[in-house]
Amino acid sequence: MRTQVVIIGSGPSGLLLGQLLTNAGIDNVILERSSKEHVLSRVRAGVLEQGTVGLMDEAGVGARMHAEGLPHDGFSLAFDGRDHRIDLFELTGGKRVMVYGQTELTHDLMDRRTALGTPTAYEAVNVTPQDFESQSPYVTYEKDGVSHRIDCDFIAGCDGFHGASRKAVPAAAIRTFEKVYPFGWLGILADVPPVNDELIYANHPRGFALCSMRSHTRSRYYIQCSLDEKIEDWSDDRFWDEIRRRLPAHHAEAMVTGPSFEKSIAPLRSFVAEPMRFGRMFLVGDAAHIVPPTGAKGLNLAASDVHYLFAGLLEHYQDRSNAGIDAYSSRALARVWKAVRFSWWMTTMLHRFPETSDFDQKIQEAELDYLTHSRAAETVLAENYVGLPY
Repeated sequence: MRTQVVIIGSGPSGLLLGQLLTNAGIDNVILERSSKEHVLSRVRAGVLEQGTVGLMDEAGVGARMHAEGLPHDGFSLAFDGRDHRIDLFELTGGKRVMVYGQTELTHDLMDRRTALGTPTAYEAVNVTPQDFESQSPYVTYEKDGVSHRIDCDFIAGCDGFHGASRKAVPAAAIRTFEKVYPFGWLGILADVPPVNDELIYANHPRGFALCSMRSHTRSRYYIQCSLDEKIEDWSDDRFWDEIRRRLPAHHAEAMVTGPSFEKSIAPLRSFVAEPMRFGRMFLVGDAAHIVPPTGAKGLNLAASDVHYLFAGLLEHYQDRSNAGIDAYSSRALARVWKAVRFSWWMTTMLHRFPETSDFDQKIQEAELDYLTHSRAAETVLAENYVGLPY
């Protein structure tokens, strides 16, 4: 079999790239190691930058997002028992974010691909990129016990941190940067109305808390926890009691509680791999970088990678120019590192670190006080939160 682009991974970045390529008449095949049902069961991010919203519209799959998503013009910082609202819309000259679950975004892209009959091989195992440093790359995989080979022009590795794409790169050809944080996030999903119309990021002596949502009737809540915590030790009642302790009193009193239907603990880390191009193979999204969820950048960084890669591939096929794909890694990484910096800054400003000294704590308090009394500082936060331009 032959195609123009093989995409490894059917998460949001792989599906979004595939849809943009399909719309442009560029043949592509997606290989996914999991089942379709498993892909749709993964619970992930839910805050979309304007750039990500625009790419969904460009792909022709934005209708449900606009009908059911929740546009947000701001969010709240809570500390010292009070709220301070960051007015994103006013500070950025009319920009906002969209709250729309990653699962729903994936569903929209997957449904569109299925409707068009664009090929996807689910439960494809032992996927291996081959000869990507040559002019004739190909990908091998197995499905239902049968070996397959797809020859192609390019390979897009959209298969996440643990995927095959980055692992196929020789160690000497890649450099990685990593910071592991000494805590995690304990998160729940519950079918209860959100405590606030906008997100609340809370700094508290007991640790960070985040109040988010997926809809008007479904809430996503997180609390900072130590890495040795175990899910089975956290009943729903214990979680609700703890998150209310970390919020200003008026939010704690207004919070509606109920049974959770998903509960998990996620460690926090920053990770970047350089470069993001190896011959005719490109790393996209979590295959190349991971950020803490504090700044809501993970999915949005994957979307910006797709933007740069699609532009380069389009230029290659339509204009017979390689300028865009040659610049892919440097363009993507310039934006990646700015988002890594922002996520690191948000994380250090809002969490309590186990090794924090009294001096460090005073610096954190001064940072929050300065941020909430300086329009310039608020503007920097708002510009980064809604998403830097591509």
